[in-house]
Amino acid sequence: MAATSILLVDDDLEHRTAFGLIFKDWGYDLTTAKDGLEAVKLCLKKRFDMIVMDVKMDGLNGLEALAFIKKNEKADSIAHLKGESLNRSTPVLMLTGYGTVGDAVQAMKDGAYDFLIKSEIDYNVLKLKIDNALEHFQLREAKQAALIGDQNHIVGRSPAFAKVMELIERIAPSPSTVLITGESGVGKEVMARLIWSRSQRAKQVFAACNCSAMTKETVEDVLFGHRRGAFTGADNDRPGILKSANGGTVFLDEIGETTNQFQSKLLRVLQNGEIQPLGRDQVEKVDVRILAATNIDLEKEIERGRFREDIYHRFTFKIRVPSLRERPEDLPELADYYLKRYALRNGREVSGFAPKALQAILKYPWPGNVRELQNAMEYAVVMMSSDEVTIEDLPEFVAAGQSVSVGSSSRSASPSPPSALKDVEREAVVNALEFTSGVKKKAAELLGITRKTLLDKIKLYKLTQYLVVKDSSAANGEDEFDDDFEGDDNA
Repeated sequence: MAATSILLVDDDLEHRTAFGLIFKDWGYDLTTAKDGLEAVKLCLKKRFDMIVMDVKMDGLNGLEALAFIKKNEKADSIAHLKGESLNRSTPVLMLTGYGTVGDAVQAMKDGAYDFLIKSEIDYNVLKLKIDNALEHFQLREAKQAALIGDQNHIVGRSPAFAKVMELIERIAPSPSTVLITGESGVGKEVMARLIWSRSQRAKQVFAACNCSAMTKETVEDVLFGHRRGAFTGADNDRPGILKSANGGTVFLDEIGETTNQFQSKLLRVLQNGEIQPLGRDQVEKVDVRILAATNIDLEKEIERGRFREDIYHRFTFKIRVPSLRERPEDLPELADYYLKRYALRNGREVSGFAPKALQAILKYPWPGNVRELQNAMEYAVVMMSSDEVTIEDLPEFVAAGQSVSVGSSSRSASPSPPSALKDVEREAVVNALEFTSGVKKKAAELLGITRKTLLDKIKLYKLTQYLVVKDSSAANGEDEFDDDFEGDDNA
């Protein structure tokens, strides 16, 4: 583990020497600057864990240097310097004499962490202040990373979710193929990234490919690559994701949307680790771990001849991520996590949920699962007028749910019987379709699910009246039948 890096800024050579010896004795990686200008130049190039700086210095003083370090504000004497401070979140401890205590207090208002009077410094106190500052800022940055930047952060302790996490912990270190299933929005890619991050290939590339976001021709090109001249416009060789990610992990999202032709080429990868780029006769070897995900029932797709059974059985492990309806006890913690995450992103202070808002969140069926919950919490953060989310701050379709009884401890609601859950989900789908005048793309976005999932819900609940829509994208505005819907004997 790297030593803590400290920048010591003082124009007094004796003080720099004395402090320098002590800091090195404490095991810190010390850098010194003889004045504010030199400190600013160093802060343009390197991020330090801690800065200890004198207030009173000739030339650029400590307050002016602090203004740059914490706020990127440049005094006239440093206006010519290019670049921005790399230390805006670094704790700064100011050193002052008796006559400049007022300046030190002002420095704290401007972002300094604390100050010490130089003539009265107790080195034990100095060490304690440095340790406290480092601990405080490290905890703050860890929290911000978890709430804003960590897409693999996992929230949930329900029995259904705990089983998934236990299985992931067991299979992640292996090279085995994994198929992740579950409804749209449950976090299948998050689970794939979690498996990768805890695998032997964690230091190698993770390449994700959304198979449903591309045409049937493009997805093969993107995955397997092509040889120059393979088709019109192929002016150069293209390696493809599978070759570029050699040694790493490839995640194929929405694998259920792929063609039999693509699946036959993928089978060669799963069986022999071989790829054949478009326009090339020879095969090439690759070493990749394949993770895949789908919200489609692949066993039914196999029966219908739309998915190859041999591909399905090539996935050693199959993980089904439960929907939010199956883990209602996780809702309060999840909602609170995303609320705080979006509050940080938007620079808002938030204390939590008002009782009625929490009741509505617990009652709503969340057909779009975690993705829909994320959208709702972002909406609430933008709309809230105080530090507490009220029911008026929630999206209308969430707030419209019946209240449930929750105690002061914010415990979760008891799960409803399966039939009641279907009724609630059906009502949510109908409400979204009514609200968007039957335009399924908009209704799917409102629910936080894909258009195909919405079509499956329409089919499941026999809402065939919504297959004819007034689509604003139609050239003549005529009613059009939805070509993507395919009925069956039960429709």
